Amino acid sequence: TDTGHEGGSGSFALDASGRLNWHAVRDNAYLGIHEMTVVGKALTATFYGRSPRYAYFNGCSTGGRQGLSEAQRYPADYHGILSGAPAINWPKLHVEQLWGPLVMLEAATAAAVAACDGIDGVKDGVLEDPRRCSFDPKALVGTVPNACDAITEADASVIRKIWEGPKRRDGSFLWYGLPRGAGFALSATDGTPLTARPSGITLDWFRYFLTQNPQWDWSTLTSASYEQLWDQSVEQFGPVFGTDNPNLSAFKDRGGKLLLWHGWADPLIYAEGTIDYFSRVQQAMDGPQKTAAFIRLFMAPGVGHCSGGTGPAPRQPFDSLVNWVEHGEAPETLTAVRRDETGKVVRSRPLCAYPLVARYKGNGSTDEASSFECKANF
Repeated sequence: TDTGHEGGSGSFALDASGRLNWHAVRDNAYLGIHEMTVVGKALTATFYGRSPRYAYFNGCSTGGRQGLSEAQRYPADYHGILSGAPAINWPKLHVEQLWGPLVMLEAATAAAVAACDGIDGVKDGVLEDPRRCSFDPKALVGTVPNACDAITEADASVIRKIWEGPKRRDGSFLWYGLPRGAGFALSATDGTPLTARPSGITLDWFRYFLTQNPQWDWSTLTSASYEQLWDQSVEQFGPVFGTDNPNLSAFKDRGGKLLLWHGWADPLIYAEGTIDYFSRVQQAMDGPQKTAAFIRLFMAPGVGHCSGGTGPAPRQPFDSLVNWVEHGEAPETLTAVRRDETGKVVRSRPLCAYPLVARYKGNGSTDEASSFECKANF
């Protein structure tokens, strides 16, 4: 499905008169996927002469958000949903993605990993849980990364603010920041002299959805207008695009199973937003033990957005979902592997059901999954 519009621009959000086209917005937010599902099932039943026994949804990023939208809005559509790095909390994350350019400049990923790598007991270039890393970019002041000028106190302040995440002018929390160990993809620079280069999707969100002005110049943004646009985004589009409703009762009651996973080093959709949603589901659905019967989250240390990074990524998680749905065997772990450029597996790890983490047993190769066991976080 094209979810109601052609091409990759957010301009579909405005009609010919420059006003919000709410029908097209809803098509893109959730209706297009549901209608695709209805038509797909009808086509299948007509061709084969009977309805499918099971229906599954598998997606990452926007696809991950769409899967969760199905569970929340149309719980009868799918028996099992595999949702990776879901772009939920959409009205928050896309305003958050302009936070880096607002405070700007880059550095420090490698230094943060080096400073905190051994916390989990294994020196492997991967942070098991970036929240336990308290590396201060002040330590970088005076260093000269690659061909750049020496890092200044102002640079370190910018890095710190990107890691902390957006805040209101009074210092209160708005949303999560970039995890230490993840790249500064959303804080890119370009041109001479260097200036910030925001994500195109984020600019479309501000131009077509929030300001409804295709010529809006992001460089006019101030702390005050940023905060105002944040509130507008959440209030105006949260019920349509947020996809963060924690009440999954209808999906659970019909036996649906939901498998979530997210890379800790995701530089685009920050993993703590998914943890936040998972925790709210647990609170809304009578606690961790009861929710574990239908929804599980697996965090992948060192993995980027849906793939890539320095850590092992899930291998065949869809098989685990099918096994859960059709045989009732809930996954306690997901097997994760990292391959070299030839496709050879060079590292394997178990990904543990959150909040457990993979802990080194103290013997055996640190590149073998068998050398690790799932334990409570430190």
